[in-house]
Amino acid sequence: MKTLLAAALLTILAPSLVLEAGNWPRFRGLNGSGKAPFAEVPLTWSTDENIRWKSDLPGPGSSSPIFWGGRVFVTCYTGYGTGEEGQKPEDLVRHLIALDSASGEEIWRFSHPAPDPFAVDPYSGFLVEHGYASNTPVTDGERIYCFFGKGGVVAVDWDGKLVWEQPVGDLYSQKRWGSASSPILHDGKVIVKSGDEARAVFAFDAETGEKLWTAEGSILEQTYGTPAIHQVSDERADLIVAGTSEIWGMNPDTGKLRWFTETQILGNVSSSPVIEGDQLVIFGGFPRTLGAGITLGLRGDVSDSARLWENVDVKAYMTAPIFHEGHLYFVRDEGIACCADPVKGELIYEERLPNVMGSSGRGKPFYASPILVGDHIFATSRTAGTFVIKAAPEFELVGVNLIEDDGRFQGTPAAAGDQLYLRSETALYAIGAQD
Repeated sequence: MKTLLAAALLTILAPSLVLEAGNWPRFRGLNGSGKAPFAEVPLTWSTDENIRWKSDLPGPGSSSPIFWGGRVFVTCYTGYGTGEEGQKPEDLVRHLIALDSASGEEIWRFSHPAPDPFAVDPYSGFLVEHGYASNTPVTDGERIYCFFGKGGVVAVDWDGKLVWEQPVGDLYSQKRWGSASSPILHDGKVIVKSGDEARAVFAFDAETGEKLWTAEGSILEQTYGTPAIHQVSDERADLIVAGTSEIWGMNPDTGKLRWFTETQILGNVSSSPVIEGDQLVIFGGFPRTLGAGITLGLRGDVSDSARLWENVDVKAYMTAPIFHEGHLYFVRDEGIACCADPVKGELIYEERLPNVMGSSGRGKPFYASPILVGDHIFATSRTAGTFVIKAAPEFELVGVNLIEDDGRFQGTPAAAGDQLYLRSETALYAIGAQD
């Protein structure tokens, strides 16, 4: 039955998704949906249960692990900001680590020193909350592409060797919070939203690193979400980029604007757009946090025609939602699990999760976005464990799985095959059923 279901799913997936089936190639998996349709992982684990391996990391990070073809990739950093005595800004080094998915053994490590110590955001304020490795890498199975903020974009081959690198600006946002948006791949292009560093979106040739186009806009400052692709038709794909006060639909081949809509999501846009069919949902904003539902596939100024809803009920500040069987599921940063009608923008339930408030940092117990495995939501908090919630319009908390670890869990989980990958600031864990 599982084989038949997988085959049925493959027949309706776009070609690029067929290529990625069974892998987890980017932040939140296929097109940032947060869904793992081919994974089967246990619902319970702990420090002593269903942990297949643990791999210590050389330094912290808030990025997510990715998976392709038996390898897990994760980024972290050492040097400036780790709290060790005698370190200077020029000591900052980002690392991309490749691990064997079966054993957790390190295959190789690619290290990238910060190119200019004066272009490093200071380790103070909110940057302390997430650090210098918050951008999740992306892979096409041939190369791994990393965005290191003012350290630029790098492409690394399957053996851990540098293929190319490109700068993407060295500006600062007003608040100097550093970088968090993750690169994506589309049709042979690496697309990077460099909001803090350049107030721009860049596209590079994935093989050569040649810069193909740049699209600039002041609305990209203080935006930290990752773009997504909307497949309008066989002939048309739109690159979706969320900024402060506007959402753009761009031609990913040229960077030209096809459509835009104004929103009231102002200030910081930390969440990422999520797409289901011809609908987009985006959360964010400060000091007022909102959510918005947008109809996709139109052209021009669609501010009056595309918006389905916009309100302060269906929202989260940092975390992104999940579409599933006609409902929208999300967990707010403060630890409230929610289900909503994605078309009407109406809450179906909101339930505070137990023992999360005050668990970590500035009243935000959740940094990671939830993912969907089967019919369960996995929502990983920073220090209170991973909450397993039934993906149904009636709230049901299945359990809470806690791993004893000295670091915070800030990266969104990845799921592929029969393993779930969780990263803390100190280690990467592979979770799977044990005989």
